[in-house]
Amino acid sequence: MKAIITVVGKDKTGIVAGVSAKIAELGLNIDDISQTVLDEFFTMMAVVSSDEKQDFTALRGEFEAFGNQLNVKINIQSAAIFDAMHNL
Repeated sequence: MKAIITVVGKDKTGIVAGVSAKIAELGLNIDDISQTVLDEFFTMMAVVSSDEKQDFTALRGEFEAFGNQLNVKINIQSAAIFDAMHNL
């Protein structure tokens, strides 16, 4: 399983650490990661993977709840969606 995680919100200390810890807690591996601060807004994109099949509905719920704790918006999407868009 491969997925794309995006994080957007007002910049503050600890966002990368928190999201990375949550990714590990959920049994996902970070394959690639990019983050930047645009003006005062933090943005991050990470490609994550797992050898095991994952329940995307459960993952979305976990990341949404965790994003609320950090006061950021976290979204996860299957990489298969992007693969399919580029194969049309």
